[in-house]
Amino acid sequence: MQRAQRIRAMTSAKPVGNVTRGTTNPNRLRRVDRWLAGPQAWRLKTSPRPLVVDLGYGASPATAVELFQRLVTVQPALRLTGIEIEPERVRQAQEFSTEQLNFMLGGFEIPTPEKPVLIRAFNVLRQYEERDVTAIWHSVSNRLAPQGLLVDGTCDEIGRRASWVSVQADGPISLTISQRFGSYQLPSEVAERLPKALIHRNLAGERIHEFLQTLDQHWLEASALASFGDRQRWQACCQALKNDGWPVLDGPSRWRLGELTVAWHAVAPRE
Repeated sequence: MQRAQRIRAMTSAKPVGNVTRGTTNPNRLRRVDRWLAGPQAWRLKTSPRPLVVDLGYGASPATAVELFQRLVTVQPALRLTGIEIEPERVRQAQEFSTEQLNFMLGGFEIPTPEKPVLIRAFNVLRQYEERDVTAIWHSVSNRLAPQGLLVDGTCDEIGRRASWVSVQADGPISLTISQRFGSYQLPSEVAERLPKALIHRNLAGERIHEFLQTLDQHWLEASALASFGDRQRWQACCQALKNDGWPVLDGPSRWRLGELTVAWHAVAPRE
């Protein structure tokens, strides 16, 4: 299919997308959920009864249910809709439906009656071509409520290593990486779980490559702190990156969780 045809398909009124493998595990998405319930919690306060969408929740609705349980502690009145393009997955998820949690058939067109304030799409875009990502972002983010956010991310099978791009209606704004302490020797190992927009760009001359190499350099330079634990070492690494002038968008309260968020322009693919 030609690129123009793909983009037209993405913006059609019909369910759009491909059926994913559906692989999922309970607690797999805890890292991004923690971020949504933390720095992004203010978005849930922009509406009395905000809508959240879990796009492509997979063969089991477990992670959609977990997302609801985590966010409802921040905004008790929120509603969450899990969207899947595979009808049988939607049918099986109905037993988990409540007044505030429901499941429906759909894809990138986000066929909810109203616009959501948050859309989480994890391990969904990895099966698409890199050249399709921008069109998908545009299609999905156009369905966001004012001040809404799309989170496009990837993680490993048990959630120890994750990264995600935050996208607003006017485009991507940041990249977050989050890894469990003790699960890596170098921070750049997160490269295997970069979102689709970046995973093929970890090459010399690309911004994401420079970012990861600089992160590794500061991690190695902070080796003297290893005896105090990886958390202390990681916080020193992040602070050094910020001191270098990288546009780091968070601080120690997030770093201590194994996270780091930088502005998108610092890691965006070169044309």
